[in-house]
Amino acid sequence: MSAQRVLIIEDDPLLGPVLARRLNQHGYDTRWVNNKTDALLDARQWRPSHLLLDMNLGEDNGLALIAPLRATLPQAQLVLLTGYASVSTAVDAMRLGANHYLAKPVDTATLLSALTDAPVALSECADDTPINPKRLEWEHLQQALRQHDGNVSATARALGMHRRTLQRKLQKKPLADDALA
Repeated sequence: MSAQRVLIIEDDPLLGPVLARRLNQHGYDTRWVNNKTDALLDARQWRPSHLLLDMNLGEDNGLALIAPLRATLPQAQLVLLTGYASVSTAVDAMRLGANHYLAKPVDTATLLSALTDAPVALSECADDTPINPKRLEWEHLQQALRQHDGNVSATARALGMHRRTLQRKLQKKPLADDALA
């Protein structure tokens, strides 16, 4: 049996690859895109069996993407992820065609359960830890710092923060046991 395909539509440059890696570890073939245009293009060309859609895609709203994605892939399992969960948006998402609505941060067991529409044994995800937001932020800052060749001032400007604020955040490295899986 070939791997099931999951198109991850997530604008967060840290969370997208983390989700892809976690799903790859559980046998899924994944692609990660970070905008509406690429999402619709990959949905048509790659034909994934599952869609993992962020509700807030920068300037775009994930709810507005549900209908065109459903038109292209009517049989795909569509899971909407949001950092701003509410009853009204959950109802809207389900009415528009989402199969599941999950609040971030989401652990892998819950995500797998939503993708398969079946309960997942916790033992399958025993080594999985929830994503620590402080650790994600620190890794994002490190990545930005590397992109600017270690120049703190240039990195701070690129991130839209004061240089001293960036220095304080960089000094507060999360503990090793908070590390991502």
